[in-house]
Amino acid sequence: MTIHLTKSQIGLDGVPAAETVLSHVDGERGELIIAGEHVADLAGRSGFEGVTARLWNGATGRSLSEANVRASLGAARQRAFARLADLLAAARGLSIVDGFRAAIAGLHAENGLDHEATIVGAFPVIVGALVQRANGNDPVAPDPHISHAADTLRMLRGAKADARAVAALDAYFVTVCDHGMNASTFTTRVVASTQADLFAAVTAGYCALTGPLHGGAPEPVLEMLDAIGTSDRIKPWVDDALARGERLMGFGHRIYRVRDPRADVLKAAIERLAADGADLPFASEVEAYIRQALRRKNPDRPLETNVEFFTAILLDALAIPRQAFTPIFAVARSAGWTAHAREQQRTGRLIRPSSAYVGPVPARSHG
Repeated sequence: MTIHLTKSQIGLDGVPAAETVLSHVDGERGELIIAGEHVADLAGRSGFEGVTARLWNGATGRSLSEANVRASLGAARQRAFARLADLLAAARGLSIVDGFRAAIAGLHAENGLDHEATIVGAFPVIVGALVQRANGNDPVAPDPHISHAADTLRMLRGAKADARAVAALDAYFVTVCDHGMNASTFTTRVVASTQADLFAAVTAGYCALTGPLHGGAPEPVLEMLDAIGTSDRIKPWVDDALARGERLMGFGHRIYRVRDPRADVLKAAIERLAADGADLPFASEVEAYIRQALRRKNPDRPLETNVEFFTAILLDALAIPRQAFTPIFAVARSAGWTAHAREQQRTGRLIRPSSAYVGPVPARSHG
């Protein structure tokens, strides 16, 4: 008997695959809870090391402090730099996105050391080195005594970043460090459920992130803003795009039916950077008109601004190359991936969904 599934059933919409203490997304209310806190509150009071400690503690039952995590990530960045020549060998000739995938696949367990820290600490070292290599420069050695966000910017830029820039990137890291059972996190948990090691699980998660329907949206937001160009072109450009049935990047979300709560956290971070060149007034004009146009087009269910819109503006204002946007997303999300992998290994079971067969059925044998 052939069973045909609905579109939402095929996409597993609303189907729980795990129990978690790490994060919760309520799309109807526009709510994101990470490690027991609303994302806006968490971004206002905790740095990346603090939220990472909370995620790892929830996943493993340990009691790490923010200081513990800060020290372990600093040491892990140093260890990754010592192995950089080997890690980057596999990335030769590849783009930054693909080179990052090849390099992180070379990470492995180190005796007596937390695998979570090895992974999360290595990620900014690798992307920093890839960006420097693309610019014809040598990699910048990490500084284990500064924050993860500060050292990430330092390795990307080759110079110390000011406090406002560090605070903006740290806010971004906290805001996107985890987001429920998204595609990359689900991928990570599926691989972890087989009892594959943490390195295999996180590499698989990054592969899922590179898809344009998941982690690849911020760069097209900037391309859209570049194409619009000036305030007087916003209305005709947007109206023409909608008339052609084109998707407007940075609007709409598979889960959120109202505004993505992360968007306002990042918008506030950009406002604090505005004096450093973030073109928020123009972007805000574009956002306002697109929201208005989408409400006219679909008044019953208009698309709202999502996290990718302000991610693009924030990362661009920090002078992070567009080709590095996806790896920088992974630097933040690696905290969530490692936590989910550990939680799955500790409390879950093999994830093995079924499928609905819709192919031909052979005739019964009457031999």
